[in-house]
Amino acid sequence: MNTTKKLAMLIAGCMLLSGPGLLAQQAAQRGTLKAAFADKFDIGTALSLKQIYERDKMVMPLIESQFNALTAENCMKAMYLQPREGEFNFKDADRFVEYGEKHGMRLIGHTLIWHSQAPAWFFKGKDGRDVSREVLIERMRKHIHTVVSRYKGRIKGWDVVNEAILDNGEWRRSKFYDIIGEDFVRLAFQFAREADPQVQLYYNDYSMFLKGKRKGVVSMVRQLQQQGVKVDGIGMQGHLNIDYPKVSDFEDSLLAFAALGVKVMITEMDISVLPSPRQTMGAEVSTHFKYDKQLNPYAKGLPADKEQQLAQRYKDFFTLFLKHRDKIDRVTVWGVTDGDSWKNNWPVPGRTDYPLLFDRNYQPKSFVQDLIKMATK
Repeated sequence: MNTTKKLAMLIAGCMLLSGPGLLAQQAAQRGTLKAAFADKFDIGTALSLKQIYERDKMVMPLIESQFNALTAENCMKAMYLQPREGEFNFKDADRFVEYGEKHGMRLIGHTLIWHSQAPAWFFKGKDGRDVSREVLIERMRKHIHTVVSRYKGRIKGWDVVNEAILDNGEWRRSKFYDIIGEDFVRLAFQFAREADPQVQLYYNDYSMFLKGKRKGVVSMVRQLQQQGVKVDGIGMQGHLNIDYPKVSDFEDSLLAFAALGVKVMITEMDISVLPSPRQTMGAEVSTHFKYDKQLNPYAKGLPADKEQQLAQRYKDFFTLFLKHRDKIDRVTVWGVTDGDSWKNNWPVPGRTDYPLLFDRNYQPKSFVQDLIKMATK
C-alpha cells in the first residue's frame, strides 16, 4: 500500500473517531436501554435500507448496543417484496434478517397485508377491473405463504394485518375489504399460521387510544378468537404528539387489549413536537399538507422549554409502560435518530422534527438516562 492510501485511511479513521463518530461510540458505551429494560420488555427500533446495509457507520453502534428487537421500516411491505405478480424480490429483506441474526436481535416482519403499500396489480385483472374474491384470496395466500415460509423460524413475529379499522371503529373500505369482506383478516392470519405454525402473529394499527377505534379493534379480535383464530398480540402504534393524546386514554386501550388475553406491543413510537395541521392526526400515510413556515417553527433547533416538554412526555409514557410491564411485550421506536424519522416529511414535507430518543448527532437525549434509571431503580 502506498503512502497516499495509508494517509487517506488514517484520515478516514480519525474522522470516525472524532466529532459525531466519537460521540456515537461514547453514547453506545453508556448505560443501555436494552439492558435496563431486559427483564421488563424488549426495546426495538425500525431500520431503513441505509442502516440495513450498514452505510451509516456512526449509527450502527447505537443500534447494536441499545436495541434488542428490529423491525424493517419498508423492505418487507408487499409493494417491495412482490412488485409484479409472481416476481419476488427478497434482496433487502434477506439482508435485514441476516443483519439482525448476526447481532442476536429479535426480528419483526412488517407487514403482510396493508392497504397502503400493496402493489396495484394485487387487485386488478388483465382487463383493468377489480379481480374476483377468489382471485384476491389466492393472491393473498400465495404472497403470505411465500414470504412467511421463507423466514420460518427466523422472523419471530409478523404484523399480519395493518390498519384495517378506522378511527370511529368502522371497517376501513380498502380494496381487501371491498373485494373479500371482513373475512380478509381471518384469512390472512390463517395463511400466516399455515406457513409458520410457531411464529407470533399480530394486528397493528394507529390512533389506538381513541374510544371508537378501541371498540372496533376489540370487536374484531374477539370475533377472530371466536372463529378459532389465534392472535398473539396487538400493536399500538405510538405516533404521538407533544400534547395529544392523554396518557389515560392510551392506558384505557392498553388495558382493553390486554383483557383479550393477548400481549400488547407499543409499535412505531415517536413523539412529534411540531404543530399539527389539523386538530387530531392519525398516521394515514396518504395524508399530506402543503408546507407552511408556521408549521415548521424549530428548523434551527429545539428551544429548551420544548426539550423539557418532550422529555416529560417520554417519561410519562414510559412510566405507563413500566406500570403495565406484565402486559407489554415490546416497545419499538420508529427510527434511531431524529434525522432518520419519517416525521420530518409527514404530513408536511420539509420540516425539522425531534421525535426520537437520539438526536441528529447520534447522541442520546437528556431524558434517555432518566428512562434507564426508571427501569433500574
